[in-house]
Amino acid sequence: MSLTCEQADLSHHLASVSRAVASRPALPVLANVLLEADADTQRVALTAFDLNLGIRSEFDAQVEHSARTTLPAKLFSDIVSRLPSGKITLSQLREDAPVTLTSAAGQYQMQGLSAEDYPTLPEVGAGDGSEPTQALELNIENLLQGIGQTLFAASADETKQVLTGVHVKLLAGDPPLLEFAATDGHRLATVQTELRELHFENSDGIPSEWSGQNPGGVGLDFTIPARTLRELERILSNQAAARASGTESFTVQLRFDRAQVQFGLDRHLITSRLLDGQYPDYKRLIPSQFERQVTLERRPLMESLERVGVFAAQKNDIIKFQLSAATQTLQISTEAPDVGSGQESLPVQMSGPDLELAFNVRYLLDALKVFHTQQVSLELNGATQPAIWKPIGAMRLCYLVMPVQLRAT
Repeated sequence: MSLTCEQADLSHHLASVSRAVASRPALPVLANVLLEADADTQRVALTAFDLNLGIRSEFDAQVEHSARTTLPAKLFSDIVSRLPSGKITLSQLREDAPVTLTSAAGQYQMQGLSAEDYPTLPEVGAGDGSEPTQALELNIENLLQGIGQTLFAASADETKQVLTGVHVKLLAGDPPLLEFAATDGHRLATVQTELRELHFENSDGIPSEWSGQNPGGVGLDFTIPARTLRELERILSNQAAARASGTESFTVQLRFDRAQVQFGLDRHLITSRLLDGQYPDYKRLIPSQFERQVTLERRPLMESLERVGVFAAQKNDIIKFQLSAATQTLQISTEAPDVGSGQESLPVQMSGPDLELAFNVRYLLDALKVFHTQQVSLELNGATQPAIWKPIGAMRLCYLVMPVQLRAT
């Protein structure tokens, strides 16, 4: 192997794939990054795979001799990130020999493992031929919106594995909608994004019409692990920034079958297993009618919650809401025994009877931070029934949070 590349390129792409390196590898080679140099395309590909999540990233280089090898991920990344900018040369005399890294700073050698021992990233639909594969071409901003406005509500409890991801569903319509939903049992975030340009094809690459369930195919109705989406969001954000400068594409290809999903971008490929299990029927949790409607300014509400939340943090993050129709105010308060208390009042526009209820302040702040509108609405029935928060002016975004039951005094 012999190749020359820029330190910035190698460091950037190493950082992208290293997040898929296994922390406790089932196989020694999974602690390594697979490096593939192709003299025909003049490209280098880096791959990391922990048997659940795989990330592959490519960049341009001057490749004299094609080769494949694996190198220790942490060692490789740590040294490359500390090298000065400029040209780096990687060379290997034979397959079992150390890889020599040469830069303006000096020369380093790393001993790797054979690339033949590195597992291949799973191919979507690569079963016995009976497993259908589908593909969609999606707008990057659609995906970023769906992930960013729901991922925070996914559960961290591994005993409820299906809730540790985000459920994604394609809805028929004109235009069709991509719906994202996440819940941890105490709150639920859902968002629908429009797909203005929807490209769909079957496993043979033949375009097909979609009407809820693809003929002979798999409906887009599955749950993606939160970890996968966090890495996808990170890469998509970088891609969106590069696209703004005119260097990267505007779309991402999503391919899927019943067991796994794959996201393809210009220089990145992300493959992940899907979560098993039936996702809850979250639609039935959202009330159809409300006794109270409240409109609030988002920024002042967030600031009040953050201040009162300093004291609430001393008492399980619980804050009390007192809504008054007569004075058109919301009083936010908390008491932390032996520490102190906090209370603020905000003007609101409210219809319906007065109500006193309590929330986990962290749950409210998590949602308000991703709403991005000047005003928000709060729809309520009783003190122990679901409360629905929505950004006013933003379509198809809904956040349900269960109030905390107040003890009788």
